[in-house]
Amino acid sequence: MLTLISRSLVRSSRACASLLLVLAVILAPSLSSAASPNLLIFYADDLGYGELGCQGNPQIPTPNIDSIARNGVRFTQGYVAATYCSPSRAGLMTGRYPTRFGHEFNSVANVTGLHLKETTLADRLKKLGYATACVGKWHLGGGPAYRPTKRGFDEFYGTLANTPFFHPTNFVDSRISDDVRPVTDAAFYTTDAYAERSLDWLGRNKSKPWFLYLPFNAQHAPLQALPKYLDRFPKITDQKRKTFAAMMSAMDDAVGRVLAKVREFRQEENTLVFFISDNGGPTESTTSQNGPLRGFKMTTFEGGPRVPFMVQWKGRIPAGKTYDLPVMNLDVMPTILTAAGSRIDPAWKLDGVDLLPYITGANRNRPHETLYWRYGPQWGIRHGDMKLVVSRGGGPEPELYDLAKDIGESKNLASAQPAKVKELQALWSKWSAEQAEPSAPDSPAKGKAKKSGGKKKQ
Repeated sequence: MLTLISRSLVRSSRACASLLLVLAVILAPSLSSAASPNLLIFYADDLGYGELGCQGNPQIPTPNIDSIARNGVRFTQGYVAATYCSPSRAGLMTGRYPTRFGHEFNSVANVTGLHLKETTLADRLKKLGYATACVGKWHLGGGPAYRPTKRGFDEFYGTLANTPFFHPTNFVDSRISDDVRPVTDAAFYTTDAYAERSLDWLGRNKSKPWFLYLPFNAQHAPLQALPKYLDRFPKITDQKRKTFAAMMSAMDDAVGRVLAKVREFRQEENTLVFFISDNGGPTESTTSQNGPLRGFKMTTFEGGPRVPFMVQWKGRIPAGKTYDLPVMNLDVMPTILTAAGSRIDPAWKLDGVDLLPYITGANRNRPHETLYWRYGPQWGIRHGDMKLVVSRGGGPEPELYDLAKDIGESKNLASAQPAKVKELQALWSKWSAEQAEPSAPDSPAKGKAKKSGGKKKQ
């Protein structure tokens, strides 16, 4: 009898052990990711503040991008640390003002790239055990030492700088080689191709914590779109605007496909998602709209650094909320790293903050009392709701605006409040003195239009 009981217990124990093993295999991805949330950044290019349905523009439906705001938080005063492409990305990838390490102009990416002493977000996440991929437009250096796979990314699929949407130039697929190769496929369209590669990469890495950085080249010039997207806008008669709309519809589809794949893997509630534009829209050259804001890309008026900016983390942050205090793309790194379980070392000298306590209401203070910009002779400082700015399209002397009452920077208060001008000028000058000299001189894009009516085409 004892022998039979012993055998029965052994069989039961083995059955339980087998069951536990099966459950462990099934639950391992979700248990692992519960401790380490997945991380996803969509970074649009030259998308104006006034575009997107959730930003108040009904002309071009963007249901998938809008869903991030609906399921999370939309920042009405979201900024980037620079007013055009490469420095904006340098700020995002380091959590530091790009001027701190000389990355003031796009020309830095053309001459060298993101300073090799700087540690990227991908570098830090790899140390935490994350799979990492960059799919899209890099624009932080084209030399071998500056490419994504040398800056913390396991994989790179995209272009090293600006590119056409068809037959993209400076294209790299690191699964084949880190070398640039031509794209000869006539059907290749960057936005669609980036979505396809992203889905494939997510499928390969779904069982481990992952970080996907998807910087589109949409909505940057040249304006190019596939017929299937152009056909969605028969009522837009202006061809330039129609193409812009088609490009944005393609980007929205791509965002939707990636988000759907995350849901398919049942990882939505364990994935922190950001959608941000790298800078404001260049307006006339692409039809991009900056809504009520003055200025545009490559200016320090609000239309340059103030951008669509939203975050989603289902079940962890409020849904359908707007947050009305200023935040910046420099906040993405500390927010992500803290969510991933990392301690922010003061020695890193990050300029951003972890946004989660602010958007959940645990911290009711302002994330930033002061924000700064420097772009050659153009500069700006926002202290509280007051902004002092010198910008192309404005006058030679600093202009002062109360952004709480005048989002369009239409009423210059400088002559009425000289003490405030002096205070903000001193704050900015102190900050500027702490910044590095540009590591490469500014080299304006060829064919830039001359000043006309207080604005320039970009």
